[in-house]
Amino acid sequence: MKRSDYCGCIGEADIGKVIVVCGWVHSCRNHGGVIFIDLRDREGILQIVIQPERKDIFKIAESLRNECVVAIEGIVQNRPKGTLNFNVSTGAVELVATNLEILNISSCLPFNISNYVEVCEELRLKYRYLDLRRTRLQKNFVTRHKIAQEIRKFFNENDFLEIETPFLTKSTPEGARDFLVPSRLNHGNFFALPQSPQIFKQILMISGFDKYYQFVRCFRDEDLRADRQPEFTQIDIEMSFITEEDIITIVEKMFMEVFKVILNVNIKLPFEKISYADAMLNYGSDKPDTRFEIKIKDFSEELKNNKFSIFSSAINNGGVVRGLCIPKGAACSRSEIDEFIKFVNEYGANGLSWMKVTDTGVESNIVKYFKLAELNEIILKFNAKSGDLIILLAGEEKIVAQGLGALRIKIGKKYNFIDKSKFNFLWVVDFPLVKWSKEENKWQSLHHPFTAPENEDFVTKENIGSAKAKAYDIILNGVEIGGGSIRIHKSNIQKKIFDILNISNESAVEKFGFLLDALTYGAPPHGGLALGFDRLCALILKEDSIREVIAFPKVQKATDPLSNAPTPVTDKQLKELGICVAAKVV
Repeated sequence: MKRSDYCGCIGEADIGKVIVVCGWVHSCRNHGGVIFIDLRDREGILQIVIQPERKDIFKIAESLRNECVVAIEGIVQNRPKGTLNFNVSTGAVELVATNLEILNISSCLPFNISNYVEVCEELRLKYRYLDLRRTRLQKNFVTRHKIAQEIRKFFNENDFLEIETPFLTKSTPEGARDFLVPSRLNHGNFFALPQSPQIFKQILMISGFDKYYQFVRCFRDEDLRADRQPEFTQIDIEMSFITEEDIITIVEKMFMEVFKVILNVNIKLPFEKISYADAMLNYGSDKPDTRFEIKIKDFSEELKNNKFSIFSSAINNGGVVRGLCIPKGAACSRSEIDEFIKFVNEYGANGLSWMKVTDTGVESNIVKYFKLAELNEIILKFNAKSGDLIILLAGEEKIVAQGLGALRIKIGKKYNFIDKSKFNFLWVVDFPLVKWSKEENKWQSLHHPFTAPENEDFVTKENIGSAKAKAYDIILNGVEIGGGSIRIHKSNIQKKIFDILNISNESAVEKFGFLLDALTYGAPPHGGLALGFDRLCALILKEDSIREVIAFPKVQKATDPLSNAPTPVTDKQLKELGICVAAKVV
């Protein structure tokens, strides 16, 4: 028997048809001498009816167990009244079997597939081929495919060209460790797997391909978190003869079309824009979640003469005092407040102060240090109501921002302030061009050294700390799903930035020589953006981890439980590469 239809695609329009379906036995039930099989394939589940009169196939059906692979021929009919199943797309019909063939049997399963049960991730990934049979994950990857198709369709219709860039390339510093690939033909030399196609897409612009995109695999040898993988998929976009607004506009239109087609959700344009400085001040993060209204407020000016020494000393030493107001948070127990204090300590903060707003004023063990005018300023700035809880944190600005920003998200989740039905897009703009590295005692690019400054003529070593970049990040529901910039397209400006960053001419030529050389041959103004495709899919599907939208992800230690990679290789292979593996240094 040859398959004629997918199980999940059968409906009332197929009534009376003779069809052949193939798939896995999702479940098998014997009800009063009639056997019902739920047959599953990638498109869904179809109920099969095996009647006792068909003794030849009835006996075969009795031997079936979950995950056996079968082919079934039959006639599509309406389900009897009272037996419709509205939980599946095929719930109005069933297939009355006339022929059944077992194509393969299944061993005893390490975990249940037909009834979704929580299984430890290590086991799920070891038997990923079974895990991927689950209905939820099948849906995830069908949807991922559709998202990719819609994005490709959009860029193709807007005159972009999809061009591939190399996987075996030169090791360049881009923020994370490179994965290195030894060259057999050039002993002692190494390729690197690309962290991104940054330099090559710029070279494509110099080559005259003014609208480029690519679904590209990228590689970073770094410690993993829930939203990180050593290999991931990026949607890469680059354009010539454009401004920041041109890139922002095309990306917004792409998202509008994708969300309409995939989710039937109307995304309002244009997206909100906020500056990096405002994002850090109001949300304590450069990827703010705006699905709930709680904002951080600064009280450094109001409390600079406060008698509470923790506050006044922090401000006088160049720090800040900032806070959050939790609606109805006065009902929090002391143990909950202690939990908040312990949480911000993880971000380097020393303690946390709190006040409960009541009908008669403010209650707190630190109220005695405050003037009435100071308390009124705090209440007014928060627009605090009776029953609210005010939390204040003092210290170094970066630590206070990070601590309160993370606490804001924790509070939003804990007390269900976040509207999970929303898709809130926004752009963060006006980034600093550089950041100061205490470890290396020098300025470093906040994004990468090819990012154009807002005003290239007035950037000097003296004012580099206050220089802004032509850079922009796109945020969805508190997750950075992409970032980009206008690039430096003049070789003299690029050399100037390298000089400010203390990258010597010799070092620049060694690491980026082919790009610097290309910039001297009439490079056009250009810029672009890279979108994290895995993160985007996870957000659309409302999954907490990108591992749920990656077919074969790695676990925390960057290992693959399915294949057991990475593994040792033979001495012969190492000898061919001219490599000797040293003992691990503890």
